[in-house]
Amino acid sequence: MFRWKATAATLAIAALALTACSGGSSDTSDGDGNASGGTLTLGAIIEPLTLDPSGAEWGNRSPYYQAMYDTLLVATPEGTIEPWLATAWEYNEDNTVLTLTIRDDVTFSDGSALTADVVVENMDRFKNGTSPDAGYFAAVESFEAPDDTTVVFTLSAPDPAMLDYLTRDAGLVASSEAIAAGDLATNPVGSGPYVYDASSSVPGTSYHYTANPDYWNPDVQHYDELVINVLGDNTAQLNAIRAGEANAVKVASSNDLAEIEGAGWTINANELDVASLLLLDRGGEMNEALGDVRVRQAINYAFDREGLLQALESGYGTVTGQMFPEKSPAYDPALDDYYGYDPEKARELLAEAGYADGLTLSLPNSALLGSTTYNLHEQQLADIGITVEYTDPGSNFIADLLAPKFPAAYIPLEQNPDWQLIQFMIAPTAIFNPFGYEDPQVSEYIAEIQSGDEATQAEVAAELNRYIVEQAWFAPMYRVQGNYPSDANTTVEMLPTNTYPAIYDIYPAN
Repeated sequence: MFRWKATAATLAIAALALTACSGGSSDTSDGDGNASGGTLTLGAIIEPLTLDPSGAEWGNRSPYYQAMYDTLLVATPEGTIEPWLATAWEYNEDNTVLTLTIRDDVTFSDGSALTADVVVENMDRFKNGTSPDAGYFAAVESFEAPDDTTVVFTLSAPDPAMLDYLTRDAGLVASSEAIAAGDLATNPVGSGPYVYDASSSVPGTSYHYTANPDYWNPDVQHYDELVINVLGDNTAQLNAIRAGEANAVKVASSNDLAEIEGAGWTINANELDVASLLLLDRGGEMNEALGDVRVRQAINYAFDREGLLQALESGYGTVTGQMFPEKSPAYDPALDDYYGYDPEKARELLAEAGYADGLTLSLPNSALLGSTTYNLHEQQLADIGITVEYTDPGSNFIADLLAPKFPAAYIPLEQNPDWQLIQFMIAPTAIFNPFGYEDPQVSEYIAEIQSGDEATQAEVAAELNRYIVEQAWFAPMYRVQGNYPSDANTTVEMLPTNTYPAIYDIYPAN
């Protein structure tokens, strides 16, 4: 939901009654019910490219950063945004000035203090840094610290997703002294619940952390040690579960869930990502056919969404025809079956558009997403007369997609909160609108959402959603069930806004 009116707030985090064991080590409970002792071992599917927050990413890379650094605000399993390093926030009347109140009792693991000036330094670094999400601050004209506990964001225009951004990589805060040292990429220093142990870590393989003895919020610091191992394929993930070498593991596939449950593990899940063929070249610059809405609609009719969900995800997920998630005020259940599976209708539309003899579509593929996925897509598009030519860009998959070097691409993307989703894949400047395609009607909707009150935002977002479905900007297939199994000793609370749970929401089972 849009969150303009979430203004000043404070946070009191309740202690959790935590017992049991983790990672092969036993945990005990102190008299207040807080966990003490033990090691938490996690599996992640991808490694961080840097440990410097100015180049950070979120999603599956979030746990590496969240262990070491605090964010200004925090996202909760309930879908709310709560205070963290910032204890309160407030917008001015036209939502172009955001004022944050910063905690005055936080120190970094190097002993230096958190101040508003440190926050401003970090925000400027992120805005001008190498993170693919640096555009989160595109509307920010300045960050200022009028005193030690106040930070002011001045925006050129309202950004309804700004609070969401501050729960993610844009909100990470590192020590100013560590910034000055210039080696944050390999020697990170934050105020987070854990401290990075470089001597025990193997970059790209295994990341080790120890509890921060001076952490300001010990109620969410559930372990003495944290280990995050990179398990980059289904085999490695399943082997770690079978061998009991981890307490919780992000798994990339739903195909082994029955076996995982049979091993006594709990399947913690959410539906955050939408699997979709992104029809990026809507202006027909690279592939003239995609500039015709009838061709894009034909592609939507080509896919047997239910069949693909069963074949590729063992049925775990939900068929959809829209990019906005169910929790969004833009969501319309009628749009989930707007096109359906109708190859005959698809061929009719291609003929109307002048492609009765078919057309060729160049697409990237990636081993990470599985050859079966691409083979099935190729077959279903061939059934309506579209010949697919695949190219594997290897590690440059995302870079080539965004260059852009392809007119369309299959990739599961996060269904962000509404304004964030608009800025992520719909707006002319969106990262996943690499051709910068602009539709006057869409631009009008975006302007109304940006400047409107909550009721207007919800109403217009629904109109925008229907319009891009009718215009076939994308070919959504299904919402992917993201799976994060945990062993009998570990409780996990999933987030509705990120594929990986927060470090604070993984704790010993009762």
